[in-house]
Amino acid sequence: MPSEATSTTRPDHVPAAGTQKTSRPYGTGRPAGSGAPLQRSRLRLSDVLRLGGTGIKARPTRAALSALGIAIGIAAMIAVVGISASSRAQLSAQLDALGTNLLTASAGQDLFGRSSSLPEDTVGKVRRIERVQSASSTGLIKDALVYRSPLIDKNASGGISTMAADRSLLDVVAGEIDRGTWLNEATSQYPATVLGHTAAQRLGVVTPGTKVWLGGRWFTVVGILKPVVLAPELDTAALIGQEVASSELGHDAKPTTVYTRSQDPAVSQVRELLAPSISPQAPNEVKVSRPSDALEAKNAAGKAFTSLLLGVGSIALLVGGIGVANTMIISVLERRREIGLRRSLGAMRGHILVQFMTEALLLSTLGGVLGCVIGIGVTGAMAAASGWPFSLPVVAVAGGLGVTIVIGALAGVYPAVRASRTPPTAALNAQ
Repeated sequence: MPSEATSTTRPDHVPAAGTQKTSRPYGTGRPAGSGAPLQRSRLRLSDVLRLGGTGIKARPTRAALSALGIAIGIAAMIAVVGISASSRAQLSAQLDALGTNLLTASAGQDLFGRSSSLPEDTVGKVRRIERVQSASSTGLIKDALVYRSPLIDKNASGGISTMAADRSLLDVVAGEIDRGTWLNEATSQYPATVLGHTAAQRLGVVTPGTKVWLGGRWFTVVGILKPVVLAPELDTAALIGQEVASSELGHDAKPTTVYTRSQDPAVSQVRELLAPSISPQAPNEVKVSRPSDALEAKNAAGKAFTSLLLGVGSIALLVGGIGVANTMIISVLERRREIGLRRSLGAMRGHILVQFMTEALLLSTLGGVLGCVIGIGVTGAMAAASGWPFSLPVVAVAGGLGVTIVIGALAGVYPAVRASRTPPTAALNAQ
């Protein structure tokens, strides 16, 4: 009787003679003799974040320095955008307060390059133009220099000019008195002057009632102006009345600059009519300008400077991204044994790839958030110090965070791919 060991009856799960038992790699199919396939291993989001944070926590100093590089670049970009936006907001508010309907007409040059002059009745002609609301003028008195005293060197005039001004000038140019009072019917007939803001500083005059040596005689300062934004030439001028200018200094009563206000919708139309109305025979000898355009040009120059600073911030951001990439490459080299151990325990290439990509993204995001906070703080401090309204486009902050994510992804691609392709045996044998 044959024994059980030599029985020809074999269980179904035992392979037949001459066959070889096969199995598939871990997680890729069903093993021999199994009725159900194995599930592919997966990493939950919490696992991905925990693994990514582990590398950062293990080397906090290195991670902080890399994140700081990103933060500096993002902070520079956000601060530049925020400061520029706050400056433009201040300019817009200023123009809204001062108005953009101010036009100036001044004497230019004739066809032979000689200086021309405006007629005496220029202001009256301008006021007759349709839709002109108000007009005023100043007349430059060339030989009337201003000094603090007659003992001052004649060459040390300080660039201060003397102008005969209409009593309506201040209202037309939206100027304000800082100290004292403006010219009136009485003071316009006597040796009295109102100094521009810069002129008062150069002469050392701080209070009304001080006397200055103007045109070879004493004039009493009755007022000091605040800076006139739309007419900066008045800041360096000593303004006197038309009457005293004619009687005491021999002024010919011809204006050199005419200021006019018109209705906002008609500014362009009035601008075209000013020169022909003032000098019908030679309109080309009259220069017409819009002071608000000069402010806009100044703002345009500021935008060019802003673009330059954005370029500098972008370079700083690029350097920060390189720092992150360098950190991740070193991290891969230092953690080869860890990578090999995880691979030998069943971790797939995708798991290693996700781990190091997540670490790079966390590192750059940390720097991005820190940079946004610093950039917002710098913008707020600069706006408060300059008296500007705080203005920061939300798109700038969102764009900054978006850029950090892109930088982190790009910086982590190569190190992550390198880590995922490391053979387990080579990684375990690494020193």
